[in-house]
Amino acid sequence: MSEIIEAVVLGVVQGLTEFLPVSSSGHIEIARALLNDDAAGKASVLMTVVLHFATALSTVVVFRKEVGEILKGLFQFKYNEHTEFTLKIILSMIPAALVGILFDDYIDGLFNKNMLLVGCMLLVTGVLLLLADRATKTEKSVGFGSALIVGISQAIAILPGISRSGATISTCVLLGIDRSKAARFSFLMVVPLIFGKMAKDLLDGELGAVGDQAPPLIVGFAVAFFTGLLACTWMISLVKAAKLSWFSWYCFVVGVIAIAAHFIA
Repeated sequence: MSEIIEAVVLGVVQGLTEFLPVSSSGHIEIARALLNDDAAGKASVLMTVVLHFATALSTVVVFRKEVGEILKGLFQFKYNEHTEFTLKIILSMIPAALVGILFDDYIDGLFNKNMLLVGCMLLVTGVLLLLADRATKTEKSVGFGSALIVGISQAIAILPGISRSGATISTCVLLGIDRSKAARFSFLMVVPLIFGKMAKDLLDGELGAVGDQAPPLIVGFAVAFFTGLLACTWMISLVKAAKLSWFSWYCFVVGVIAIAAHFIA
């Protein structure tokens, strides 16, 4: 399969699964296994970073008003509701940032088409979504305590197969937070982490030169960005309508298939 077609497939997978609660990292690993993508080292890392940057940018576009409020809160230098929301976002980032810094090499080793791990974690994601869909008392706003707890969920979701959006939104809903506020907080809290990870990789020289990879990278970026715009908007409406159980059954099916593929291969 040509690099351009592979970039389209990976872009669609990333754009959909970054926002839909089915684990983008898990599906990227499954897609790579199906495509027999053996791109190693910097080539593979660069594509992954570009795809995540595309979906982060689509989040910024969808939530441009909220992003503006966060930036406003940072530079006003006085305590108000915008500043408070910004502080909650920063607090939620700390667990994942610490895990990323302290266990970076170990985490990278998990992303090697590990179908058994991906399958098991997809089953965990399915259970979380089922529990969240059954929650009835969801009227609270995000507090500092809940922001930290949701941040811990985000840190755990670094594992391939655990949906980041699924874990964080489910945690919010189980804590009694309003569903629309849960979706907004979940999508916004990851944006600074993605940009921070990109900056770290660039400074460390992990991404390498683009070279001949430019065409598939551009295609992958464009596909992931526009697919992400659609998926993000759709996911917000699904969370409000309490339709997460749809994805829980999907996670169960794909998880079982991934586990079976590990033992058959």
